[in-house]
Parts: sequence; C-alpha cells; structure tokens
Amino acid sequence: MKPDRSEFTKTEWDIIQRHRTPRQVQAYLKALPYNFEKKGETLVSFRQVVKRKSAHCLEAALAAAVILEQHGYPPLLLSFESIDQLDHVLFVFKTDTGWGSVARSRDNGLHGRKPVFRTARDLALSYVDPYVDYTGRITGYAVVDLNEMGNFDWRFASGNMWRLEQFLIDYPHRQIATSDKRYEQLLKRYTEFKAKYPHKQPMYYDNQETWM
Repeated sequence: MKPDRSEFTKTEWDIIQRHRTPRQVQAYLKALPYNFEKKGETLVSFRQVVKRKSAHCLEAALAAAVILEQHGYPPLLLSFESIDQLDHVLFVFKTDTGWGSVARSRDNGLHGRKPVFRTARDLALSYVDPYVDYTGRITGYAVVDLNEMGNFDWRFASGNMWRLEQFLIDYPHRQIATSDKRYEQLLKRYTEFKAKYPHKQPMYYDNQETWM
C-alpha cells in the first residue's frame, strides 16, 4: 500500500508534487549527480536520495517508483542481467500507448524510454545495443513488482538495502538471446569509438527517437 502524505517530509512531498509524470521524474533524476559510490557501495531509499542529492541506477529507479506511485503508477522495476554481472535496473510503466521507463545511468543510451513499446520485452530489447561496452551484454530481464517484498521498507529506509538487491538478483529473469555476430559488431564499433574519443559517449544508436 502506498504511503500516506503524512509519512513524507515537506521536501519529499514538494518533489512528489512537482514531478507528476514519468518525463518530469526522468528530468529530475537526470539532473541529480550520479552516485559513483566513491566512499563504498550504497543502495539507499528515496528518502536518502533526497537527502544526499545523488543516485545510481537502482537508487534512481526506487526514487522514481516512490514518486510515481503517488500519482497512480504501480512500483515496477525492470532488472537486466549482463555477462559482466554489472546489472542495470530502471522503473517501468505502462500507458495506453505502450511500455516506457525512467532510468539513471552513466551512459546516455541507458536512460528512460517513451511509452511506445508493445511489450515489456520490446522495451527491454531497446537497451540491447546501448548496453554493449567493453564488458556489457544483456542476457536476461525481469519485471519486478516491489509490492512482492511485503512490508520491507524500500521507500524510507535509513540504511543500505542489500536485501532488496539480493531479491532482484534471485528473481527469475527471462532470457534475451542476441547473435554473437551482432554482439561482436557492436563491441568493435564501441571499441573503435572510444579509441578515437576516449572522453565521449557514443550517440550513434538507431532508436534515439524512443528515448525519454
């Protein structure tokens, strides 16, 4: 059950009221400094994201879930599995026009998507190409309802929530298979781009019209 207004601080509630749509929440999260976890790994709640004013991908997904839950969206996450075990998590939603997402990442191609995808799988597939870097390659995905965690406090917890991370790791993922030939082409393209532009992010992907 979503929290009552009285459970939020004034600052938290102001953020919720100013960001009523997935696009607005995407803009809010993208404006936050990325949490590179320089002082050690973290997995903090929406309350701590607001206090610290930073977030990595999973923290941002949880923040989006808390904000948009107050505007009628179920708290759904999309979890990716990768061959390098550097998984990515985003908030997902469904409208009359299709599935979309809200996400924070160090990589431009892994942010949110407009709600234009017929299925959650189609949405997941839109991340396959941008996921490829020196080590990354998507192998599976899962749509996870945070309500399945019961009374676990993923909204306001004061400490790190490693139980939630383990819950996502253990959750059954559906396989995404891509051809080795396509993967090798993407890896070659990425490697050549970074050799030429080591401080830039690639923006050569074909599906940018679907980005949030």
